[in-house]
Parts: sequence; C-alpha cells; structure tokens
Amino acid sequence: MNWIILIIAGFFEVAFAACLGKAKETTGQEMYLWYLGFLVALSLSMVLLIKATQTLPIGTAYAVWTGVGAVGTVLVGIFVFKEPATFWRLFFITTLIGSIVGLKAVSH
Repeated sequence: MNWIILIIAGFFEVAFAACLGKAKETTGQEMYLWYLGFLVALSLSMVLLIKATQTLPIGTAYAVWTGVGAVGTVLVGIFVFKEPATFWRLFFITTLIGSIVGLKAVSH
C-alpha cells in the first residue's frame, strides 16, 4: 500500500511543478490561485511522502518520489507547456523510468 501512496505523492509533486509553470504564465488573481494550488499540492506530496517512508527505506522512497516527479514534470512540460520532445529527452526519461522500476524490484 505504501508504494501506491508513494506514487500518488509523486503525482502531487508533478502537480505542484505544473502549478508553478502556470503561475508564471498568468497575472493577478489567477496567478495567486495557481500559487495556492502549488501550496496545496506541495503539502499533500510531503504528507504522503512522510507516510510512505514509515515503512519504505528513505533512500529508495525519495529516489522514486523524485523520479516520478521528474518524469511527470517532463511529460507535463511536453504536453502542456509545449516544450520540445527530442529523442534524447525521451531516451533519458525512459532510462529514468527503468531506474524507478529497478529500485522497486530490488527493495524489500
């Protein structure tokens, strides 16, 4: 169950990064709403990460959490913010996914 919690925490990491990106594109009240979304997503991500590390090794949990966040944030960048999807970006994101799966496979 804590692996699922950890993955969800990683998704909230993607959400807070996306909120920062959207806040940068807006002004006024809408910008502050994106910053509020950032704070909410950040808080939820941290609470879920803390919960997951109660039974998972901290090194593995942190690496998986940041990996899920990194992969998700790059994908949001490509699909939402129209960042380039070059061969090398996709190649290294794929190797990162493989590393996350590998950490899960060797963790006890």
